[in-house]
Amino acid sequence: MSMTRVRGGAGGTSPPVEKPPPRPRDDSSRSGHLRRIRADLVLLAVAVPGLVYFLVFHYGALFGNVLAFQDFIPFLGVSGSEWVGLAHFERMFGDALFWNAVKNTLVIAALQLVFFFPAPLALALLLNSVVGDTVRRFVQSVVYLPHFLSWVIVVALFQQMLGGAGVLNGWLSDLGMGTVSIIGNPDAYGPLVIAQLIWKECGWATIIFLAALSQVDEQQYEAAALDGAGYWRRLWHVTLPAIRPVIALLLVLRLGEFLSIGFEQFFLQRQSVGPETGEVLETFVYFTGFAGGDFGYAAAVGLFKGVIGVALIYAANKVAHRLGEQGVYQK
Repeated sequence: MSMTRVRGGAGGTSPPVEKPPPRPRDDSSRSGHLRRIRADLVLLAVAVPGLVYFLVFHYGALFGNVLAFQDFIPFLGVSGSEWVGLAHFERMFGDALFWNAVKNTLVIAALQLVFFFPAPLALALLLNSVVGDTVRRFVQSVVYLPHFLSWVIVVALFQQMLGGAGVLNGWLSDLGMGTVSIIGNPDAYGPLVIAQLIWKECGWATIIFLAALSQVDEQQYEAAALDGAGYWRRLWHVTLPAIRPVIALLLVLRLGEFLSIGFEQFFLQRQSVGPETGEVLETFVYFTGFAGGDFGYAAAVGLFKGVIGVALIYAANKVAHRLGEQGVYQK
């Protein structure tokens, strides 16, 4: 055993001090992690396809942003295409068609934020207030079903109901009343696409709100009821404050996707109202890049949309912090 001698202060030496033996290597934590991995191996295997999807189509696709700075020609590839710097962005800011797509996107995004975002919350509060579990499960199943329909079917259903020869106009004609123009009417296009979105996705979007409502302490409701609070006061002072972090988080995420309002829904109905009203940024990128072959310019528009989305989510997260909420990430 090794010994060390420490010199004393007055003139002499202190007695030898023994060094502690080295601590044995603790492998219990590593073995614990291995046991957890083995126990969750099936769940990890199920998560692999989703992980590969995000790595390939989201993170891997980020390398395609280099096309925004090139006059990209598919036959030459990235290495053989000419670099043009910021020429596509200069063209973009002076393109009237681009700004028309931005205007249409902002109008529809604002309508989605005002009318669609609160709709799942209102539906979740309504379902949560239903006492009978059987009725609640039945209503949930009914409102969830449209989510699993493709936009092709949804648009076709609305066409059959509200089109020029649809059920609504046929009923009005039988009553001797004039027909109404909804499908193909540019003035009705905004409310129409919001109504389609609410009908298709409102039920599915209630899942997160219902999960948050299930975590509210029932004793708070009982205490508020004993104090004489009615339904609306319990809703305002108990329910909404309890789920406010979830609302703030979803609102921040929604603002981050403010310019990403969808593709299939607007692509299917663009021709019915014309590009002047139906063109949004997603369809503009498609018709410019894939249909028109101007891949570099389309990539520049997509990169612009992504940068604006990052700025919006950063600003919204800052506002959430100012209001005392956590947001997407902490300070």
